[in-house]
Amino acid sequence: MLSIAIDGPAGAGKSTIARTAAGALRFIYVDTGALYRAIGYHGLQVGADLTDTAAIKALLPGLQVDLRFVEGQQRVFVGGEDVSDFIRSPQVSKAASQVSAVQEVRDFLMETQRSLARKNSVIMDGRDIGTVVLPDADLKIFLTASPEARAQRRCKELEEKGSPMPYEEVLRDIQQRDYDDSHREAAPLKQAADAVLVDTSELNLAESVDAVCTLIRQRLGDRL
Repeated sequence: MLSIAIDGPAGAGKSTIARTAAGALRFIYVDTGALYRAIGYHGLQVGADLTDTAAIKALLPGLQVDLRFVEGQQRVFVGGEDVSDFIRSPQVSKAASQVSAVQEVRDFLMETQRSLARKNSVIMDGRDIGTVVLPDADLKIFLTASPEARAQRRCKELEEKGSPMPYEEVLRDIQQRDYDDSHREAAPLKQAADAVLVDTSELNLAESVDAVCTLIRQRLGDRL
């Protein structure tokens, strides 16, 4: 089994690029951010105070969060309910950042993530895959783009979904998320020492996917 870790800041396109690359290379794609979003979404649904660490910890006992593959697509379940279509809003993004800062949440999801990598060849993306979750990954990639480029992409995505937001507000949210993710005590966002940096600021989606697939083929070669 091979494991490829892709880390990077919010809005860098990790999920789309990793999912597409996994399909092209016949790997299983694991979106770890969706797991944190699922817990954040659950917290919002039950009215938990996500600024309170104790309240976040209280969500975990008995909580069942799963990644399943339905007709080749990754779906996220909380307590048996498919929440995949509800976890991509800006509110859930903020909630995910809040719950992911709590070490107990990260510990809660760790075995789920590592188990998938033991059983499958995976491309796994998140914030601390190469540094914490899969420190011995066969290849580590740090995928990034400027805050401005990420804000422009996010605005386009929100507009296409029918919930547009002003560019300035989206940019502020991304800059705040970057700060929060890189300054938290539990597994802060950072580039692993042995990760390859890929900056997609000047690349479109197809070019970004091609850059990542080319890198994987170059580094792993005959092992694919």
